[in-house]
Amino acid sequence: MSTFVWIVVPYACLAVFLVVHVWRWRHDQFGWTTHTSQLLESRILRLGSPLFHLGAFGVIGGHVMGLLVPASVTAKIGISEHLYHAAAVWGGTITGVMLVTGLALLIARRVVNGRVRRATTTMDKVLYAALAAMVVLGMTATVGTNLLGDGYDYRETIAVWFRGIFWFSPQTHLMTDTPLIYQLHAIGGFLFLALWPFTRLVHVWSAPLAYLWRPYVIYRTRHGAPPTPAPAPATVRDRTLHNTRR
Repeated sequence: MSTFVWIVVPYACLAVFLVVHVWRWRHDQFGWTTHTSQLLESRILRLGSPLFHLGAFGVIGGHVMGLLVPASVTAKIGISEHLYHAAAVWGGTITGVMLVTGLALLIARRVVNGRVRRATTTMDKVLYAALAAMVVLGMTATVGTNLLGDGYDYRETIAVWFRGIFWFSPQTHLMTDTPLIYQLHAIGGFLFLALWPFTRLVHVWSAPLAYLWRPYVIYRTRHGAPPTPAPAPATVRDRTLHNTRR
């Protein structure tokens, strides 16, 4: 059972994540979009969307730092365990609250507004339910265990197992004694990755990042070349040519 949960499930979810993304990119370009509903309602969206996205960026950054960067690396650059723990807990709590607030507003918007509700697909409902479940599990682990509880050093267990997946050597024994809330959050994260390519989240890979460094579009300059005179109308040109021949 341990092998299935901590080896088979993660690799199966990663395979679905990659294969379905490639398939949709090649065969479903029309569906590769955010399916925005901004024209249907924008007041709540203007508040909920920035909160959700900023919170999500912070949460993802915290997970990358905690799972992919070994404790030995942070220790070598002078970050003590106490400082790291404090930054992770308080940073995770703040960005988590932003994420929860933004997600709650986005869900409420789809429930309260009739036009947005009618435009909500079944996959949208599944996506919001999965997001809510992941956020609840993550906030319970961060606030309930690390902020209000005794704390848990996941970098010595979960992070090592997680990095081992990409080296094709996951150490399943590290997850057997992990608190249940962390186990659910870890498996939920991989299941969420398997769901990702079936939803509107594929638009993440089409973010217009090139706009950040593209050159300015210059329509005119202050001291540019003199404008080219407009060509003469056909009647005037023909008359001039006729006079020249005469």
